[in-house]
Amino acid sequence: MVARIKCSSNIRKPFHYNDNKVKEGEAYLLAAENMLLKLDTDRDKAVILLEKQIALRPDVKVNSVHISLNFSPDEELSNEQMEQIARDYMEGIGFGNQPYLLYRHFDSGHPHCHIVTTNIGLDKSRISLHQIGKLKSEPVRKELENRYGLIKAEQQNTRTSTINPLDASKIQYGKVATKQAISKVLSAVIPFYKYSSLAELNAVLGLYNVKAEQGNNGSRIEQNKGLVYRVLDHDGQCIGVPIKASLFADKPTLPNLEKRFLANDVARSKYKDLLKSKIDITLKFKKCASLKEFQDRLKSMDIRLVPRVNEDGVIYGLTYIDLKSKAVFNGSTLGKEYSANAIMERIHLPKIINPDTGFEKTNAIGKGNTTEFRNENNSASPYYRLDEKSALELLMQYEYAASNVPYEWKKRKKKRKK
Repeated sequence: MVARIKCSSNIRKPFHYNDNKVKEGEAYLLAAENMLLKLDTDRDKAVILLEKQIALRPDVKVNSVHISLNFSPDEELSNEQMEQIARDYMEGIGFGNQPYLLYRHFDSGHPHCHIVTTNIGLDKSRISLHQIGKLKSEPVRKELENRYGLIKAEQQNTRTSTINPLDASKIQYGKVATKQAISKVLSAVIPFYKYSSLAELNAVLGLYNVKAEQGNNGSRIEQNKGLVYRVLDHDGQCIGVPIKASLFADKPTLPNLEKRFLANDVARSKYKDLLKSKIDITLKFKKCASLKEFQDRLKSMDIRLVPRVNEDGVIYGLTYIDLKSKAVFNGSTLGKEYSANAIMERIHLPKIINPDTGFEKTNAIGKGNTTEFRNENNSASPYYRLDEKSALELLMQYEYAASNVPYEWKKRKKKRKK
């Protein structure tokens, strides 16, 4: 569980933020603790009661507190469980007797709730907010993680949550339901994968039946650099209601994505040689009778190959997604020998999809058991010709180099443990 606390001098700002979420169908008011209110009819009176209590201490400038409790996407919490955890949290940080509003939000890919309260008591006392995160929130957060068996905050930062592809047949064709489903995918993909174009991002999103669209040529969306997200069916066709990028909590708009493109292009560069080596080894030592078989071979190495196909069924590009490093490359970016045309020639396949049988099968090339590695200048590397065992050993060295850890040191360390 991750707890975030924001303090301010305006109680209306956090109140209206959460209340607007309720009106938009993206949040639900779970509780109004220590306030004699009816949740369904007296919601608007809550901010007035909070303001009256704040007015008891006009000398206190920082008098409003906005807290969010964030849980792992892997956790499924009922409203009752979330309410109890929030109640115990507020009690633990010394706000158990304070009036507060508890909202459950549905606008992102992980379960979370928001709490709006004040640090001014009915007896005109003031709860200190000095280092409240370090001195009060952190110990309580850790205690609640143990008590309720929650995934620890430290694990959430390093853990990759598993997301399943959206099932288009199960999507309810309503704006809120579609938005919630897409939001979960976006939260797991956009911040973590290293893509440098919208096409590369769509290659990853397509694994989960989601697509980002700029609109048709000349459309108002395209002219305004807008972006919408849609659900794909099993045939890759867009269905359901398109959702504007600006409506998602993390604002995955085109201008914001373009900022990521530049940073991601630099971040993924250290994984380029490793990915090329994996592809070379797959092609050289494993005979592939079809593009589908080539995809399966790469899949066993945690690489997804996504063909880009035009309306005539012609494959005009390939995108490689390394699930381990989360680096995404178009084939032409890796080098000419990894482009669609070159790959088709290397495994002797046609470039046109057969809709009945998938990719047509032909005899694959690949004689002998040696491979050749070349550098960017196309000159042979010191590892000019290798057998399969040596090639895999080289691949391991690339992996350790990509993680910035000396390979020989790692190797010696493992021997010591034995």
